[in-house]
Amino acid sequence: MSTYLLPDQNDCHHGASINAQNDIQSDEQHMINNLLATLPKAKAWRSEHIFLYKGFWLSSEVIKGLLLIHKHFTPQPTDIFLAAFMKCGTTWLKALMFAIANRHRYKLSDHPLLRTGPQSAFPFIDTHIFLDYPATNFDNLPVPRLFATHFAHGLLPTSITSTCKFVYVCRDPKDALVSKWHFLSKLRSKELPPLPFDEAYELFCNGVSEYGPFWDHVLGYWKPSQYEDMKKEPSVELKKLAAFMGMPFTAEEEKEGVVEEIVKLCSFENLSSLEVNKGGGGGQKFTAKVVVENQEFFRKGEVGDWKNHLTEEMKDRIDNITNDKLKGSGLTLGLTK
Repeated sequence: MSTYLLPDQNDCHHGASINAQNDIQSDEQHMINNLLATLPKAKAWRSEHIFLYKGFWLSSEVIKGLLLIHKHFTPQPTDIFLAAFMKCGTTWLKALMFAIANRHRYKLSDHPLLRTGPQSAFPFIDTHIFLDYPATNFDNLPVPRLFATHFAHGLLPTSITSTCKFVYVCRDPKDALVSKWHFLSKLRSKELPPLPFDEAYELFCNGVSEYGPFWDHVLGYWKPSQYEDMKKEPSVELKKLAAFMGMPFTAEEEKEGVVEEIVKLCSFENLSSLEVNKGGGGGQKFTAKVVVENQEFFRKGEVGDWKNHLTEEMKDRIDNITNDKLKGSGLTLGLTK
């Protein structure tokens, strides 16, 4: 079952997991199967194949989720989406955004994030809509409703992108590559051979990875709240984030140190040390077959970890791709001198 926190309630929401073959209406399942049969496919990092859909590489599960979002999801003008390419800081931002939105509901000393992993803070809509189908209106969420997604901007319905606010977080593509490889290697099917880092590197450079290409994903959103900026000045960026969400901190809150307390609560050091985020502490179900333990979302949380994995030549190649792809956009994301 899929799980997320419901403010002001003692329990989490537990969505009823479905069997895709039996519970999705037959005409929708038939349409999905026909679509997948027509799409180009390539080697996936987690499963056997990913499919090229409207310029982006997606698993069969998230393609199903995307089609259901287009058909069934009704956005509200107060909805806020946290969007990012995989492994670019959504765990941290989920915690921060949930803490901002619910800071008047909970004492920071007895906060739900101390007992439940950040991935439970609000729904990851890409697969949540699939797991909880047909209950897809999310009326049980308080306003503003918070959602997370890895979908590229151009894949989402215009009813969402033209109506809702988006917080986009990105990071150095070299760090995204390394973090994504570590993460998906742990989730990779045991029936498949391990994916060597050098092969993942080649696939990444060619744009072939779940939700990729990385550079097209970033350019689709463009106005990112960069991961490195949050790391350097978290209190400053947190105040900007709260203002953007329509929930600015008051002068009294700033004087009382609420900003700093939220930064501390949601820090990598604090969250990763909690029992719920350690081995056996809990997990999230993203599809009928994919369950991820909370500890897998906390590896290092560092900027520059790519230096431990990439040779100078490999680094230069990614930097050259980044420079070429982002030329003229005003972005210099992750480029090193």
